[in-house]
Amino acid sequence: MQLAQQFRSFGRPSQLLMVNQFTINLGFYMLMPYLASYLSGPLGLAGWAVGLVLGVRNFSQQGMFLVGGTLADRFGYKPLIVAGCLLRTGGFALLAAVNSLPSLIVASAATGFAGALFNPAVRAYLAADAGPRRLEAFAVFNVFYQGGILAGPLVGLALTTVDFRLTCLVAAGVFALLTVVQLRALPAQAQAESGERRSVLSEWRSVAANRTFVLFSLVMIGSYVLSFQTYLALPMEARRVAGSATASDALVAGLFAVSGVLALVGQLKITGWFKARWSPGTCLVIGLSLMALGFVAPLAAARAGSVAGAVALVIAAALVALGTVAVFPFEMDTVVRLSGERLVATHYGFYNTIVGFGILLGNLFTGTVFDLARTAGWPELPWLALALLGAACALGLRLLDRDRRLAAEPVKV
Repeated sequence: MQLAQQFRSFGRPSQLLMVNQFTINLGFYMLMPYLASYLSGPLGLAGWAVGLVLGVRNFSQQGMFLVGGTLADRFGYKPLIVAGCLLRTGGFALLAAVNSLPSLIVASAATGFAGALFNPAVRAYLAADAGPRRLEAFAVFNVFYQGGILAGPLVGLALTTVDFRLTCLVAAGVFALLTVVQLRALPAQAQAESGERRSVLSEWRSVAANRTFVLFSLVMIGSYVLSFQTYLALPMEARRVAGSATASDALVAGLFAVSGVLALVGQLKITGWFKARWSPGTCLVIGLSLMALGFVAPLAAARAGSVAGAVALVIAAALVALGTVAVFPFEMDTVVRLSGERLVATHYGFYNTIVGFGILLGNLFTGTVFDLARTAGWPELPWLALALLGAACALGLRLLDRDRRLAAEPVKV
């Protein structure tokens, strides 16, 4: 099997990081999809309070990625991975034990900040360990990543039917096990950078002064906004076209299944096929174009019947998934290239912080456009806006990749 062969071809640290990422996503996604229902149901929180708890979790992760990446470059990748897993263990255990809003906010903030600690460190460690095989490593990594996203909700559903607090405790147990595994099995070979240590603000200024990297981060916001529509726009439209709640749930489950299976089955072949034919910048442009093209189907079927609408959503989910699969390894590799292989975790943190805020604004924009379009009787408008966003970002990448700047070998300074 190609996946097994590729996996075995990497060193022990890379293998461990890939398996760890599957387990991280398994533990996270067995709990998070059902958290809002638990807060509003058994705990009886008001809608604004549920939104506050979930918003704090998102901000404490997305908004703190830069801090986590900076700490990883200063103190080494392993300590930050261990600290993140330990903090998430405590956060999930606290969710099972408390029911007051202040305590829930603390638990939610802890689970979010945990992700900010280990996510940049994991990616920087994998890039360092894989060396010239970064692209292939990130392709295999994404297979494990998507596998955890698929398995987590299924395990969580079985546990939550018993008690959501049981789900929290099992998820905490998963991260406790991960903490022990990192301590015992993950080598500490990827350490903080040697040489004269500058201030944090000086390091942040040097990252922000990397004009090509900053522009790349801003352009790639579009990729994340489009891929996130699998969780926002497509399910919203599925509820409209399906009619009944049962049919809607089945259609949404089908959309997630299509996305997940394509990622698991196609990642390695698609990455290899793209790599053999085009430069990294061109691969990114094609991937974003596929994602933009995916929203043409629901655009064309916006005034069609339920069957045509459902088929259009499946096509959209498939094309967005294909585009995401095509983009991810080249995107991760490009961040390392543009960093000059210096302060890699800080660059990942900076990158994730930018796209995190971009997702927040993009989702606010998408939800607003959906409401306005339905009120005005223009159901095509949201899909047209998303397709144009993808096309604009693809064009931005093409302009940014003039003279193959995104494929240039990193220059260490």
